[in-house]
Amino acid sequence: MTAVREGLPDGRYGRSADERADRKLKIIGAVLGAALLGVIGWSGISYITGQDLSGRVITWDAVSDHAVKVHLEVVKGTDDKGVCTLRSQAEDGSEVGRKDVTVDQRSDQVDTEVTVRTTKRATNAVLVGCTPSGNG
Repeated sequence: MTAVREGLPDGRYGRSADERADRKLKIIGAVLGAALLGVIGWSGISYITGQDLSGRVITWDAVSDHAVKVHLEVVKGTDDKGVCTLRSQAEDGSEVGRKDVTVDQRSDQVDTEVTVRTTKRATNAVLVGCTPSGNG
């Protein structure tokens, strides 16, 4: 009996069509992956640089059953104005206080202490967010 050979000898006639297609798919995948990373990076940078106001709660203290003292820090442009919203919650998670704080000082960084009045004892004080209100 003679052995029946299937296919061509390896390496004798160049790459097969499947190998060429695999290589093209790898190149296309790498290019699309790089483009996706570029778009994600660009979106992140434009989001960060596009924020006019950013704030954070440094400390908070429930000074009574009906008030919370909050130390708020806001970073902004010197001439930017805005409003930051603070919120307090009770132990059960219900909102017991909310206050909008106007930030219009001519400074890059504003540190202020604010008292948020509450309907019952608060267990936290959080910054909901800061929004610009126009330049002046």
